Amino acid sequence: MSKDFQHENPENWKCGIFYFNKKDHRMVVPKRIPIMGWTFNFAHPAGYIFLVLILLFIIFQSIYSR
Repeated sequence: MSKDFQHENPENWKCGIFYFNKKDHRMVVPKRIPIMGWTFNFAHPAGYIFLVLILLFIIFQSIYSR
């Protein structure tokens, strides 16, 4: 697998863990250390929507699972 030049640029990683790149159109990208999994591209608008849906699901489950 070839290296993604935008993914490797440290300026695209906020605090070293949050990927934020408006030029990268992917919503989900591999983490800096690929064995650690995947992360959101926080510059992608759909990434925020997906993240909010996951949080709402977790909150809903914690309230109604009692």
